[in-house]
Amino acid sequence: MPHAVIAATGLFTPEQSISNEELVAAYNAWAERWNADHALQIAEGDVAALTPSSVEFIEKASGIKSRFVLDKTGILDPARMAPHIAERSNDDLSIMAEMAVKAARQAIEAWGKPVSEIGAVLCAASNMPRPYPALAVEIQQALGIDGFGFDMNVACSSATFGIKTAADFIASGSTRAVLMVNPEVCSAHLNFKDRDSHFIFGDVATAVIVESAETAGPGGWDILGTRLKTVFSNNIRNNFGFLNRWALPTDKAGAPISASKDGPQDDKLFIQQGRKVFKDVVPLVSDMIIDHAADLGIDPTGLKRLWLHQANINMNQMIGRKVLGRDPSEAENVIILDEYANTSSAGSIIAFHLHNDGFASGETGLICSFGAGYSAGTVFVRKRG
Repeated sequence: MPHAVIAATGLFTPEQSISNEELVAAYNAWAERWNADHALQIAEGDVAALTPSSVEFIEKASGIKSRFVLDKTGILDPARMAPHIAERSNDDLSIMAEMAVKAARQAIEAWGKPVSEIGAVLCAASNMPRPYPALAVEIQQALGIDGFGFDMNVACSSATFGIKTAADFIASGSTRAVLMVNPEVCSAHLNFKDRDSHFIFGDVATAVIVESAETAGPGGWDILGTRLKTVFSNNIRNNFGFLNRWALPTDKAGAPISASKDGPQDDKLFIQQGRKVFKDVVPLVSDMIIDHAADLGIDPTGLKRLWLHQANINMNQMIGRKVLGRDPSEAENVIILDEYANTSSAGSIIAFHLHNDGFASGETGLICSFGAGYSAGTVFVRKRG
């Protein structure tokens, strides 16, 4: 049974970025306007005044200093607070496919083999632009790849679930190489009017080529083992979907009320109970990593590097301490949150793509993701000679 190898990776980064200072200025301008518009209700105690955001609050809560986005103009407009992303013709390549293709082409160039050797395309991401046709098939066509493709969504864990799926295809003999892509337009499902989360996400796309060890050349990374876990939770959720596309919001008694002129209702965007997520996910992921390492005969304290999902610097640091049994160095526990923010499924792959140097043949590391679901995935890798 052939085992799988991570042969190459790619990364597409948007040209525009937003600093914390810019984001805070936009949010505070919007909040000040909202407070003025609701001054009477606030004075009478019917609603609470909105608290300003700050750079210090954001960096302490998350470790984020900036984020890349497809469009900063709409996000920083206090009258809009959402990106301007124009709808494209059905005859044009969709924006998420375009992002994925750019990341994929970088990975294919690094791989150095023709696309005719790729037999499947997996598009694994948090939010797809449409139910069908599958984004993966659009990407497949744009790259001229034969075979098959399909979409999969396990929120922030989508990339590790995609790598395992690709490795399973290779082990079964279904194909010798798989392209797995993670286009994430997180700014489009983020509520920039929510102080507790307006800073969390950025936009990006990553790509991974998983290949059979029987055909892989020198270099790359042996996949030593993959493991997936899901536990249902409402603590991270997004309720937007085709079943509620035309539904009116309801009051507490269940009676329909007029749709907001300001955009989607809050629950049709990203929502989370951050403290509950932290409390639940850190032990779930830490125990999963340690248990999986034990089953593979790997000493987790000897891992050279961790490429964790870039959710929150406090979560990542605590997981790193639990797994390594000590405070990890910056080289051991890669953090790219400061520049990229949370990019959902792409975060661990960005970390791996940018910071996988310095490994000798036989040294091991861990790609790990976790997020809504709850979902978690671990991929232990070993540097090949």
